[in-house]
Amino acid sequence: MTAGVRRHAEHVMGTVFSFAVHGGGRELEDLLARIVVRLHRIDEVFSPYRADSDINRFERGEIALGACDPEVAEVLARCREVAAQTDGFFTMRPGGVLDPSGWVKGWAVEEASRALREAGYGRHCVSGGGDVQTAGGPWRVGIADPLRPGEVVAVVTGNDVAVATSGTAERGAHIVDPYRGRPAQGLASLTLVGERLARVDAWTTAAFAMGPDRGLAWAAAQPGIEALAVLPTGATRWTPGFPARTDAARAVG
Repeated sequence: MTAGVRRHAEHVMGTVFSFAVHGGGRELEDLLARIVVRLHRIDEVFSPYRADSDINRFERGEIALGACDPEVAEVLARCREVAAQTDGFFTMRPGGVLDPSGWVKGWAVEEASRALREAGYGRHCVSGGGDVQTAGGPWRVGIADPLRPGEVVAVVTGNDVAVATSGTAERGAHIVDPYRGRPAQGLASLTLVGERLARVDAWTTAAFAMGPDRGLAWAAAQPGIEALAVLPTGATRWTPGFPARTDAARAVG
């Protein structure tokens, strides 16, 4: 283990949340324990797979919004914002059922990072399901090649970077184009790079649903966002500023 870096992995939300924090000591251990408790609480409230989650009970009409955890209203409001920003390509009702997971996972990672930063741990990396929020740096974040397991297609470098990828490698064609009502076609993966993971992650899902042409054009129009697309053929396309965000040794080109 790298000297001075505390690492932790936590299985929650059906995936693994990983921490790499520069620092140590009892205070950091206590903080990580509190963060882990919060992550499990977020899962209890928002999991679409738990019958007793607030989000499922609200969907079934068993409880009113005001009786839910207070963060439910906030999350649903953020989902509506992202839906508006992406012309409806982001939806909190994939398949017609309430499921704000497209916002919640990235938000949970960002919340964990925020807690670390506010406690004075200004150099850290938190990931959840492969989506990454860094603070300080520089950090190097590999983007998995969706067509060649174990390999990377590019390495993003920098300070205070959020990197999110949507694709078919792990779960198949699972991202639905809400306008066609069927899985989006045309991309093997799409990665967005920005500063704050909650919105970057949600935007990535939406841009993937748009398809390669519209998705890349939409991403390029967002301030502070760069994107890398991998097509099913293995060809890569990217926004104009993306190469500047990569490790020169692994840059696309």
